Amino acid sequence: MLEQERKPVEIESNLSREEKLEWLMKEYGDQVARLAFTYLKQKQLSEDIAQEVFIKCYENLDSFRNESSYKTWLYRITVNLCKDKLRSWSFRHIILTEFFTKTKGTNKSPEMELVGLEHKQLIAEKILSLPVKYREVIILYYYEEMSYNQISTLLDLRLQTIKSRLHRARLLLKKSLEGGKING
Repeated sequence: MLEQERKPVEIESNLSREEKLEWLMKEYGDQVARLAFTYLKQKQLSEDIAQEVFIKCYENLDSFRNESSYKTWLYRITVNLCKDKLRSWSFRHIILTEFFTKTKGTNKSPEMELVGLEHKQLIAEKILSLPVKYREVIILYYYEEMSYNQISTLLDLRLQTIKSRLHRARLLLKKSLEGGKING
């Protein structure tokens, strides 16, 4: 995938605080929950995190300084809350129960769709088995279609670190898909 600029979605400035929140939830709610799921690997927890993200968003909406896009800001809150959750004692008892997939309607035969779905699930399993520092860059780059710069800003890491982690993540993923074991 080539690095490319993605246009940020602009929000109307004349909306009330509640209307902005509602717009942000409609625009980014699913993406925030999906991003949280990639960290936590459990649907209910990811929905709880998404709810917390929008509560924090509402509480701090007036102090948003437009130094980044709303999407980047919401993703930053999501990543931070997920990392806090991963470090918490209670999270250590969570068991992987389901995987994420992005499926879109196609005009393929049912057999081809099944093969494609199984392939996506296999890749999702392998991505979710990567260490968090590699998993997050894969998810943000390929699934959330963020640029290197956006990921760098979001994770507060140098651009070269992002590129390096993405490269290592691809190698680990390739090794894993070829039947090897992933060692952090």
